[in-house]
Amino acid sequence: MKNVLIISASPRKNGNSDLLCDQFLKGAQEAGHTVEKINLQNKKINYCLGCGVCNKTHACVQKDDMKPLLDKMVAADVIVLATPVYFYSMDGQLKTFIDRCVPRYTEMTNKDFYFILSAADTETKNLKRTVEALRGFTEDCLDGTNEKGIIYGVGAWQKGEIKDTPAYEKAYKMGQKC
Repeated sequence: MKNVLIISASPRKNGNSDLLCDQFLKGAQEAGHTVEKINLQNKKINYCLGCGVCNKTHACVQKDDMKPLLDKMVAADVIVLATPVYFYSMDGQLKTFIDRCVPRYTEMTNKDFYFILSAADTETKNLKRTVEALRGFTEDCLDGTNEKGIIYGVGAWQKGEIKDTPAYEKAYKMGQKC
């Protein structure tokens, strides 16, 4: 049994990337894993100040919702990062969240990562930049990570349209296999 943490950066509850997270969660729970989904839209996460204090203390000077999220990331075996793709990149909520991982990123070792992307665009190749940015964090900054899968939820513009795409079932099956 694994400890699975899903980070949903969807600004819309039940938005397309959020629905894919729910499918992944359902599959992982049915496989017997402990799963928690965090909706960043419900959290107060400030921008990184670039002050450098955390380089020595491994704690951020800001008092917001980030500290418990860092604890959860360190404790997780599997981390799912999910974002809608706007203008060829992850949304601002996920980028801010990643930037705020600095105090404890050296403790986020030997994790399995999954990426969930949703976009109105119909071409998965146009999500390449987003995947590379996520890999910059997971592969280049964290030790011992394994990229286990990517769900490309393309062709979904309106809220809920993702349910009519192959990505919806794929998210469920990927959750079962995590």
